Amino acid sequence: MYHFLVVAAGGAIGAGMRHLTNVAALRLLGPAYPWGTLAVNLLGCLFMGVFIELLARRFGGSAELKLFVATGLLGGFTTFSAFSLDFAVLYERGALVQAFGYVAASVVLSIGALFVGLWLARSLA
Repeated sequence: MYHFLVVAAGGAIGAGMRHLTNVAALRLLGPAYPWGTLAVNLLGCLFMGVFIELLARRFGGSAELKLFVATGLLGGFTTFSAFSLDFAVLYERGALVQAFGYVAASVVLSIGALFVGLWLARSLA
């Protein structure tokens, strides 16, 4: 239960930061392009790379710190950072087919699932 609360606390902060980033991007750049989503995806991936390498690998960060930052804070900010880390782990293991298969399956199936969800909701309405 403790780990759940650590992740939940980080997730709440990350989701709040994502909202503020989206609001700022909307005000500064307008609604014509999803700049906020692009920004959180890029920043989340950058921060995940720095965090995992420095704190988790080089300085031996605790399990709680990893859960709070990687799963909670960055996961709440953008799940794209977790997706990118999963790819990097597979890639660095030398599992190239699995890594690129994961990317293709995640992107294509996720977009497909979204369209199926839209179709279901529209069909039931």
